[in-house]
Order: sequence, then structure tokens, then C-alpha cells
Amino acid sequence: MPQPDFLLRLARDEADLIAAQRLRYDVFVDELGGDGALVDHDARLERDAFDPHFDHLILFDQARAGCPAVGVYRLLRSDMLSDAPGGVDRFYSEDEYDLSVLKHSRRRLLELGRSCLHRDYRGGSAMMVMWAGLADYVDLHQIDIMFGVASFHGTDIDALKAPLSLLHHRHLAPPELRVRARPAHYQPMDLMDEDQIDRPAAMRAVPALIKAYLRLGGVVGDGAYVDHAFNTTDVCLIMDTKRMSQTHKAIYAGGRRR
Repeated sequence: MPQPDFLLRLARDEADLIAAQRLRYDVFVDELGGDGALVDHDARLERDAFDPHFDHLILFDQARAGCPAVGVYRLLRSDMLSDAPGGVDRFYSEDEYDLSVLKHSRRRLLELGRSCLHRDYRGGSAMMVMWAGLADYVDLHQIDIMFGVASFHGTDIDALKAPLSLLHHRHLAPPELRVRARPAHYQPMDLMDEDQIDRPAAMRAVPALIKAYLRLGGVVGDGAYVDHAFNTTDVCLIMDTKRMSQTHKAIYAGGRRR
């Protein structure tokens, strides 16, 4: 594969959005076995009713034939919510979690979702480029709290009990940030006593994206959500940008050029 020539920008037209949805199909449908009411299998687009209301931060590789999208973040700020006709009055995560504690905090919120990288770009510089762009977005809009659901592959809770328990015991959000999975779908994460967990093995089972946010000071909400449609088990990650240490900020914004 040639040396990448990255271009990072917010989606500016329908063609950009389709490029993001095509990458999401490759990752969430082909790789992870997900599905949804608006997924277009013929056109290979993973989409939903929330897409028109979000900003989409997209990483393109201009060195690759067709300049495809190779990374994407879906972004919704609290100031973008609206009760007006044609608007969106809730966050995507509210289908899974009670976000009242965040929404009543009077702080500027940013929901992150549908984050993914093409398989050829994982473990390289692409994620750092994405994070640098996200850091600029956070600075521009003076975001206080970032949050969003992140997923374990699969819905077998017994197989996930060690990493879920580790997150509960070691990374549970403080009360003022502790969102909770909806009662109808609440899956306890406190499935093992802490002294019974093989911590290195449990941490290896935590997906890389979740581990990255934990290193940045991220914490998790109370309870998981088992998403059978997407073949995932979701946790809600929350990060208070004001509490990030300077070291964490340097990691998060690494490689950023102004």
C-alpha cells in the first residue's frame, strides 16, 4: 500500500456522507455482523435516521484509488439539539442510556459515535490524525464533556464478564457523570469480584478504542447495553475535558499542526 496522503475534514455534501456510510458498512456490517432498519445492503451503506443531524469528521486517503474514506467520527453537540420541526431533540445514546445527569449539568456536551477506521489503517498514524482533528473541534466549540457508546464485539456476556467487571471496578464514572443503562436493557457489569479478575487478561480483552479513552482519563457509565442488532455489547464512555491532565492532552492532540 502506498504511503498515505491524509485529508481530514467535516463532511460538506452528500457525497462525503455516503463515503462515511460506505466505510461504516465495511466495518460495522461486514466485519462485525451488524444491521439496522436503514442499512442499505445493495449500496453497501450503513446509515440511520440520525445521520443528517450530526457533523461527520472524515479522514480520506488521497493516495488510494478513488480517495476513499478511511476513518470517521460522528459528532453531535448539545447546542445542535432542537425541538423545531425537522430537528433532532435527543442524542443517539439516549436509546441505550439515561443521560439526565449530563444534560442537567449545564455543560457543553459532545456525543461521539460511529467511530471506525478501515482495517488497513489501524495501528498506524490514522487514529492520531483523527484525534488531532477531534481535539481542534473540541477546542473550537469549547466542549466540556465528551461521551458516547463504545462496543465489545459479540453479545455473550459470560465471555465478557472479566473485562466488563474490570471497567466497573476500576473505571466507573463519579456520580456527577455516571449515566446509567436504561432499565429495560440494563446489563450489570459487576459480574466478578475484583480480586477474582485476571487483570492483564481482562485488559487485553478490552477493545483498543476503549483502552485509548481510558488512558485519556475516560470513565464508564453504570451498566452495559447488549445490542443484538449490531452484535455488540456497549458501554458508555464519558470524558471530562477539563480534568484531562496536560500529559493526556498531549497524547490526545499528538501530531496536531496549527
